[in-house]
Amino acid sequence: MIPLELNVLEPLGRLIARPWADAVTGMQVDSRRIEEGDLFVAVGGGADFVEHALARGAAAALVPADAFGALAAIAGEVRNRSTARVVAITGSTGKTSTKDILFALCAPHRRTIANEGNYNTEVGVPLTICRLEPDTQVCISELAMRGAGQIAWLASFVRPDIGVITNVGPAHLEFLGSLENIAAAKAELIEALPAGGVAVVPREPLLAPHLRRDDITITVIDPETPLPFATSYSSRHQLANTRTALAVAEIMGVPSPAGELRVEFSKHREEERPLPGGGLLLNDCYNANPISMRAALEHLAARAAGRRRVAVLGDMRELGPAGPAYHAEIGKLLRTLGVEQVIAVGELARAYGGDWVETADDAARRLREVLRPGDVVLVKGSLAVGLEAVAENITA
Repeated sequence: MIPLELNVLEPLGRLIARPWADAVTGMQVDSRRIEEGDLFVAVGGGADFVEHALARGAAAALVPADAFGALAAIAGEVRNRSTARVVAITGSTGKTSTKDILFALCAPHRRTIANEGNYNTEVGVPLTICRLEPDTQVCISELAMRGAGQIAWLASFVRPDIGVITNVGPAHLEFLGSLENIAAAKAELIEALPAGGVAVVPREPLLAPHLRRDDITITVIDPETPLPFATSYSSRHQLANTRTALAVAEIMGVPSPAGELRVEFSKHREEERPLPGGGLLLNDCYNANPISMRAALEHLAARAAGRRRVAVLGDMRELGPAGPAYHAEIGKLLRTLGVEQVIAVGELARAYGGDWVETADDAARRLREVLRPGDVVLVKGSLAVGLEAVAENITA
């Protein structure tokens, strides 16, 4: 982290500093991750771990009155001292994959940082910004939201130079009510860009009313344009994410790969693991909504290449009153694609058809009963369903 003097932190809450400390060189909210010189910010019940953080070498601990406000203020101060190009990515699906791809494009050529895993909310985003060092050239940060105003708030201290919207779809529809409202919430990122900034967006009619600024550059992605290089992954839905990441890299003057682009995707996304007897597990169980579920099932059909297709699918949460209809659509798609074995997990997932079970543990047991040598198995559902247990069980 770009060092911050203690007097910058004093207005934010109760500051407990080591006698030798005059600045902090990192920030953590988990005392187990403290390194020498870090600032520990007590979030939630974190005040109970102040002594532990100091014993591990923290230069100071902060117990703020407003934890999220303090994290934002600290991140904003670090951002103000950085000369890095900051890319912020939001969207209904594909945020993390686009971030992973962009990192793979940039890291060989620029000193680049990107958020860990799903560090994309009011805690994770400040932690990412506070990893900026004096020599960082590119910072990539996902911005998540579940309601209006959240992207605008995150962007207020991220201060992106380039804003990316991957797509607009019915994720978090329960909280925003309509696709138009979802588009408006995502477009808060466009409004946050400075004059001279760049917005990279899909060809999405719902975004059109939000693309009228004349002091920024708008780059619209054509997802069907072939890539000028090979990739280490084959899923068709990643083409749009790759085209988006490539457009951002080109804006920053990062050269395209000379050979194959290899990407290490975040955990539980795009994972492929061999199964006994020539089978294959497609582990994409981190989360699910109608767009990502359709893409994953089409990838299952393509990847199976004549082998039996098995889908372990959980509920898609936070879709509000439209939830049953979206689940019924996925049920129709399963039949259209001819998926031979379906294990549905959760109440809404009954609409998928196939074998219905109540819990992820039940799904793991049922999968072991029906699995055959050579099967290609997709595991996907909303995070709350807990399908990572199915993926871990079948490969144990």
